[in-house]
Amino acid sequence: MRHLVVGLGNPGQRYRRTRHNAGFHVVEALAAGAGVRLERDDGTIRWTPVRIAECPAILAEPLCYMNRSGPPVRRLMEEYGIGREDLLVIHDDVDLALGRFKIKEKGGDGGHRGVRSLIDALGDGRFGRLRIGIGRPADGIDVVDHVLEDFTPQESAVLDPIIERACRAAIIALTEGIGAAMNRFNTREPLI
Repeated sequence: MRHLVVGLGNPGQRYRRTRHNAGFHVVEALAAGAGVRLERDDGTIRWTPVRIAECPAILAEPLCYMNRSGPPVRRLMEEYGIGREDLLVIHDDVDLALGRFKIKEKGGDGGHRGVRSLIDALGDGRFGRLRIGIGRPADGIDVVDHVLEDFTPQESAVLDPIIERACRAAIIALTEGIGAAMNRFNTREPLI
């Protein structure tokens, strides 16, 4: 059985360090940990087959904007014969404080346009998610502006441990199942 791990984000250098690209950061860290790069590219999605803890998987990043992530992910799933039960989507979440993350087995979009695009493309929300907390904006700052801003220097200073722990959670989700990852990593307290 092969798994698909998709990090959500926006393409291009302009968005590279933004909060909205937390999913890309985790997928790229998983790839680096496996000694690979996402080298295959059809113009709409970048991916690579990999073995993570002896588990066959594909790591992927859609190359279109967040709200159009669903169709390229669906095409990749069809190409490799991957079902929703073997899909793990990693994305940012403003409803979780920076330093927290939450693993879910299924659900709605929670207002996240990338997740909404996936639900629309796949027909429902029966796929795993690893939600990376980026926190809510300060009063008077629009949510869209907040997610499209770079991590602050203070946030960047704690980002590596968060990404590392999210990678460990993703590996447990792949090797032991979403339920095991939820039991081990869903906490109420921030990790920083």
